[in-house]
Formats: sequence, structure tokens, C-alpha cells
Amino acid sequence: MIRALHLIPALGTGGTELMLYRLMAAMRGGAVENIVVSMTPGGGIADRIRNLGIEVETLKMQPGRADPRGLVRLARILRAWRPDILQTWLYHADLLGLLAAKFSGNPDVVWNIRCSKTDARYYSGMSGLVVRTLARLSPLPAAVIANSVAGVELHTEIGYRPRRWEVVPNGFDLQQYRPDPGARRAIRQELNIPEGDPIIGLVARLDPLKDHSTFLRAAAILLESYPSVHFVLAGAGVTAQNFPFAQALATNDFAGRLHLLGHRTDIPQVTAALDVATCCSTGEGFPNIIGEAMACGVPVVSTD
Repeated sequence: MIRALHLIPALGTGGTELMLYRLMAAMRGGAVENIVVSMTPGGGIADRIRNLGIEVETLKMQPGRADPRGLVRLARILRAWRPDILQTWLYHADLLGLLAAKFSGNPDVVWNIRCSKTDARYYSGMSGLVVRTLARLSPLPAAVIANSVAGVELHTEIGYRPRRWEVVPNGFDLQQYRPDPGARRAIRQELNIPEGDPIIGLVARLDPLKDHSTFLRAAAILLESYPSVHFVLAGAGVTAQNFPFAQALATNDFAGRLHLLGHRTDIPQVTAALDVATCCSTGEGFPNIIGEAMACGVPVVSTD
């Protein structure tokens, strides 16, 4: 039995966190015994992983704050659990995991990169310093996994020189994400959308990277020519109280046409109900929303 410890910055509902959950669910009963450690406390995905029978620990760090106690706690967990592999997810976990491994028996460290080209501001400030530090340290882990060839190309440009690259694309459950006429009818009934009116959707949490403002500008232009179109948006923070949605709703452009669902647990059904799915992000690695829409038989309009 191989023992693997997975270190991740947080366990809120996001693409990376959901992919970790799906991986844990698929590996149950196999040759790998897993434990998950979140740098920060809480998050809905933590409970879902625990419900699989997999232990979840937290380092009790606060988002955006460097806390040396987190390093000490992680080293303590590593010494107690003695994993064969320390799999780290995302930049801050890559750095913390590499440091902790040096103090706790040197398990094989494997970094996990989930992004490709994005806005330059994401590589400035403290985050930029972390990425540049990781580039210098990249020969130290046993391997670096990316979920896209584009991710490998970007990080090679930044200066990553790992001993071994591995590209492992995101996977999708085709029993969960599939064409579903029943879901289409149910969502239309819930939102009071007539059968003949087309639905364009965006499933993404509220984050500058997801660029909801561009979606709303495009939607307003489209309504001038196609006034029957409805726009269905789902994701954490996608509510009428938050900018830019409050601003959009303050105009008459979207009267009865903009449906903000916030966080939903039935994303496969919401996705299957769309006529067109979109991805407006300024940067992604391997966007789950595109693969999920394709699995549901829904055409996609996306940024590059």
C-alpha cells in the first residue's frame, strides 16, 4: 500500500478542489491510502472528502498570511503519518510542502500545476515572488504534474526546470455529466424561462480571473439583437448583491433576463440545461466548465 498525503491551500468549491475530491473518490479501495491536508480551515469540499472515509486535517493558517506555525504543523503530520508521496496542489502548497518535507523524512514531493497563461498581475507582489522562488526550486521535487501542455509551456518560460514533467489532463464523470432533457425542463421551470427562449450560461465563481464583467458587456450587446435570450450564471459569489451583477441589474437591459444562482450543488443539471455554455476567463489551465459542457452535449463559446 502506497501512502499519499495531499496538501492544498483550501477546500472551498473550485475546479482544483473538485478535481481532488473526484480523484479521492475514484481511488477508494485501490493501492493508495490517502490523507488530505488543507492549509486553511473549512470549505465544503472538506466534508465531502470526509464522507468518502478519507481523513482531512487543517494547518489552521489564515488566507493571505504567512504563518510559520503552519510549517511546523505540517512537518508534525508528515512525521506522524509517514507518507511515501507528498502531493502538493497549487503554488503556495508547493512551496510549503517542499520545505516541510526537508524536516520530516523526505517523502517524494510531487508538485501539481493547474494554470497556464493569465493576467500579468497574478505574477506580481507576493504571489509573483512565490512563483519565481518555485522556478528556482523546481529541480528538487521528484516530478511536476500539469493538467495541460499550455501549463508546461508557460512554466518552462518562467524558468521551471524539473527533473520530470507529467501532463495529466482533467477527467470527467460521463455518468454525472451527460445530455439530460429532464434537467433542461426542470431548470427552465425553476427560473420561469419559456421553452422557446435560448439560455446562455456561465458556471464560475466570482473572481477577477473569470471576468464576469466581459460576459455582462457581451450579454448586453447580444440582447439588442436577440431580446429573447436568457443568461444563467452560477458560482460562489454570483449574486445580485455583488459587483458587477448589482450594476447590471440596476439598468433595464437585463430585466427578467439575468438569472444569478449563486453557489449550486447541482451543476451537472444546470450545465445540461444550457443551450450555449461560455468561458470568459483571462487565463485557465484546463477549464472544467468546458469539458463538463462538452460532456453534456452543450456547445461552448470561450476566450482563447
